Formats: sequence, C-alpha cells, structure tokens
Amino acid sequence: MTNQYVVLEHLLQYIDDLLGVRDHPDYPGAANGLQVEGPNEVAHIAAAVDASEETIVAAAEAGADLLLVHHGLFWQGLRPLTGRRFRKVAGLIRGNVALYSVHLPLDGHPELGNCALLARELGIDLQGRFGIFENEAVGWWGQVEPTAPERFLQHVGAMVGGPAQLLRGGDHPVRSVGVITGGGGAFLEDAARQGLDTFVTGEASHHAYVDALELGVHVILAGHYATETYGVKALASHLATRFGLTWTFLDCPSGL
Repeated sequence: MTNQYVVLEHLLQYIDDLLGVRDHPDYPGAANGLQVEGPNEVAHIAAAVDASEETIVAAAEAGADLLLVHHGLFWQGLRPLTGRRFRKVAGLIRGNVALYSVHLPLDGHPELGNCALLARELGIDLQGRFGIFENEAVGWWGQVEPTAPERFLQHVGAMVGGPAQLLRGGDHPVRSVGVITGGGGAFLEDAARQGLDTFVTGEASHHAYVDALELGVHVILAGHYATETYGVKALASHLATRFGLTWTFLDCPSGL
C-alpha cells in the first residue's frame, strides 16, 4: 500500500541527495533548495518551470503542498520584498505551499535532467558530457543518423511542441549533437571544441549567428521554456512514484 503523504523534511533530504544539490555549483541567484517553507507534510506536488505569480496562484488552486520549479525567486539578487516579489511570497504563505527550486543540478542530471531527457527525446545516442560550469558538466552529446539540418530542425520543433530556429554552421549534415537546454548559447564554443557539428539549446545571443558560421556548428534554438519542461516533470513524477504522492504540471509557456 502506498503512502498518502510524506514529511516535507524527508522529501527535501531525498531531493537534495538524489540531485547532489549541496555540492553542485550554480549561479548565485539560483539559491537551490527550499526557498519558502510550507506545510509539514506533502501529499500533492505541483511542478513548473518558473516561480511566477501565475504558477504560484495555480499551485495554491490545485491544492499543492509543494511547488517544484527550475527558476526560483531570487535571480535578481537581494531585493526588497515589495510589489510583485511580496505578492509571490505572500501567495505561497496564504496557500500554504512550500517552494523548492533546483537549477543546474537538474539540468545536468543523467536520469532526470533537462539536457539528457531532451537529448533522448530527440533520438540522440548519448556518448558523453560537455559544457563545463565551475568544473561540473552541464550538457550531453551523442550521435544521430546523418540528417539534413532542416529536417533535424523540424524534428526538434515537433519534439518540443513549438517552432525552432536554425543558425546554419555550413552545409554539412547533422551527425553529432550536443544539448544544453535553456539559455545555453554561451556553450557554443564548448560544442565546437568537443568536435560536434550541431548544438541544440533554448536561446542564444545575437553573436551566435556569426559564431555558428565561423565555428562550423549548426545551432538550433528551440526555446528556453520549451527545452526546460522535462526536468521538473520527471522529478515530480519520480517523487510521486517513490512516495505514493500525486502531482500536476503547471504549463505556463513564455513563448521564448
């Protein structure tokens, strides 16, 4: 017989250990881990990409005890709890919803991570890691059957459920593909150093167009949001199965 709830502290300990959160490097604003306390017990989990007002309201309306997000509350650093920042925290407290955020530890995880999951969804035969942030690999790379860039672009768009954009790096087919989800455009040179001919990410800066041509790497931009729904879904599903809980995904796409 499955449990109907789990003690919040027990669940947090399990997530921290599962993803190696404590020792994993990340950007300062990520503030991985529990960001706002909630009820002592968790029966229903909500998962979302962003800790926005929209997802916080939706989590409370769904009766969630815990909201799991990829992008938490503190990306802009130390700011007063006024205006929309106050409304977010107040909404969590009023709804008695705990907030847990996990960024790079979820991106790079081999089983539940955004990068590995998207790569497998794209049919990439994973071979190894690339894209280093403070001595920790973020992305995954692997092989596909030789495919025309435009055809692979259509495949990526179909898998993420929305349009994707191709920055051509030449006339070569797609064979070796690296994946770093979200705002991974800065890792394009890492993809080139790895010897990859194609790099899939969410978004990139303007100079990626020139970089793709000069480095000889096709770049496919599939959307920051669209490429980062995989991890929170997988984590919530894993926790629900492991502890006998229920869960829901709060889909609030940005279109970016």
